[in-house]
Amino acid sequence: MTERINIGVIGGSGLYKMPELSDIEEQPIDTPFGSPSAPVVIGTLRGRRVAFLPRHGIGHVFTPSTVPYRANIYALKLLGVRHIIAVNACGSLREDYMPGDIVIPDQLIDYTKADRGRTFFDTGLVAHVSVAEPFCPQLSDEMAAAVRAVGGVAHAGGRYVTIEGPRFSTRGESEIYRRLGCSIIGMTTCPEAFLAREAEICYASMSHITDYDVWHESEEPVTVDRVVAIMHRNLQIAQAAIAETVERLAVDQECACHRALDDAILTERGAISKETAARLQAIISRVLPDV
Repeated sequence: MTERINIGVIGGSGLYKMPELSDIEEQPIDTPFGSPSAPVVIGTLRGRRVAFLPRHGIGHVFTPSTVPYRANIYALKLLGVRHIIAVNACGSLREDYMPGDIVIPDQLIDYTKADRGRTFFDTGLVAHVSVAEPFCPQLSDEMAAAVRAVGGVAHAGGRYVTIEGPRFSTRGESEIYRRLGCSIIGMTTCPEAFLAREAEICYASMSHITDYDVWHESEEPVTVDRVVAIMHRNLQIAQAAIAETVERLAVDQECACHRALDDAILTERGAISKETAARLQAIISRVLPDV
């Protein structure tokens, strides 16, 4: 792979069908963690090459629990991606965060239960990466400004709780998340955000509110039809905001996210097997170039 792509977008397949995108090509990528959700679509947007990856696969075939998160992030890392714009549908747990609005969250709570591939460092090499700030503040600021610039309503900040899915919450669960101080609820940001940090990639979420989950007494409980309707309505804003973010980004600017593995690896160098080093080569090559 000789072409280096600085920006990646993870979301629905409709995102890469924007009119501004040109020079489009598909690139199948193999990773040590299997195949990503689909071949990566690479195109030129506002003068920059951007990689698009449909999180749930072509035709939405992966549930939130079965998305190949590690393969997706690893594939983007292999392309050279340094910034990931993640686009999600979510429910609102706050009255003032309304359906149709967009939230750029700054905190993340993991309530998933299945092993979705939570870390790249599962065996053979131990690394403890800081995720005190799970979303990149710089990229988040750029995204919030971009959403507003294209006419969207953007809320900067909020706690995103990720649940297992694929079912929606009960009213009791929804109330508990509200009492915990959560702002929005979705099914896919964990472990995606954490894996991006392990891969030393800036990551931020453009979370599109489709409903009030099930807690709101004067609103109908969330349904698939309502989620899809709002996402279709917001598709043009999402596409325009992505293009604006791509144009605004200082792609070569260094960020703390790009040095997340500094002092994070505890395993002694001599104890790391060749198999483990080869499996994680794209992730660890900066900090362990000679392993």
